[in-house]
Amino acid sequence: MFRILRTLGLALGLLGGAVAAQAPEFAQQYAQRLGGAADELRRQIATLEADAQANGTTRDGAVERLKTNPDGLVARRGEAVQADIARLAQLSAQQQALHEATSPLGRTVAVIRDPDRTIADATLREYRPAVPTTADGLTAGLLGFLATWGGLRVVSDLGLHAARRRARRPATVV
Repeated sequence: MFRILRTLGLALGLLGGAVAAQAPEFAQQYAQRLGGAADELRRQIATLEADAQANGTTRDGAVERLKTNPDGLVARRGEAVQADIARLAQLSAQQQALHEATSPLGRTVAVIRDPDRTIADATLREYRPAVPTTADGLTAGLLGFLATWGGLRVVSDLGLHAARRRARRPATVV
């Protein structure tokens, strides 16, 4: 029976390691989507800035002009551009946090700490598991293995200890 528990513990530990190793892969796929979204916003804002400069104004001046336009459609476009500028600032800050994350699992922690919901949801919908080959993936896999295997060992050792103690007790005569 004990050998079965050890084998089960090893198998569950390997499964836990494989599952945990997917966190850095998710962070990597998230970072790719984040970069694509930020690049597209930069392109749109650069176009706005070029149009503003061609008309003798600044980016902020152009946004204000759009927002205060009496045409409702144009005014709504001004609000949208202002929201895009704010979103680009947030995405750029997160890109910087991912870039500066150098510790093991640092990128994963940076994604967990402050994810962009839209990008995280899209990443999750299109997520494809992968075999970990990076230091982060291998570290996460090892930690997942140790946590799962170690947890099962502790629980099984406690159960085995309790069973042995019960077997050693003398039967009470009434």
